Amino acid sequence: MNFNEPITLTRDVEGHIIPDGTKVTLEKGEQAVITQSLGGNYTVVVNGNMFRLEAKDADALGLEVVAKSTANKTTKTGTPATVGEITKEAWNQMRTCYDPEIPTNIVDLGLVYDCHFEPLDAPDRYKAQVKMTLTAPGCGMGGVISEEVRNKLLAIAGIEEANVEVVFEPLWNREMMSEAAQLELGMM
Repeated sequence: MNFNEPITLTRDVEGHIIPDGTKVTLEKGEQAVITQSLGGNYTVVVNGNMFRLEAKDADALGLEVVAKSTANKTTKTGTPATVGEITKEAWNQMRTCYDPEIPTNIVDLGLVYDCHFEPLDAPDRYKAQVKMTLTAPGCGMGGVISEEVRNKLLAIAGIEEANVEVVFEPLWNREMMSEAAQLELGMM
């Protein structure tokens, strides 16, 4: 994959305008430049505007669509995972979610404030409860990012429901980032 080189879209594809989150259709034949490819999704620039494309639409960029891993789904119908295993996998999955403008995952950015699990009526089945924020309250990508988190949590064995709430108390600031994220972004 060549970053910063124009790619011709091979088909119409839905994307979200960054930062307002509006869903739009990019048309076949338009020139796109990939600026970021993290967590399976793509940030592209088309006609001077930035868009987020989902991993399932990689073919529109002339790239191979990578099949989703089913490794964490294998116990969904088999032996249930422990709460500790679910918690570890949940944090690992959230680390595969990225702000489309910042090349650091949402956990290391300090955007996830809380993640806990409530038991459901069925044995070894849980509801995930996540509170997260955004780097800026006006960011329209909140719904897109929180839905990505929700979908990744629902793919984990033992999680039957997931609620992801976007909150703004406390307001996010750079001190909430992990040391690794600060180093990665050249802030230390």
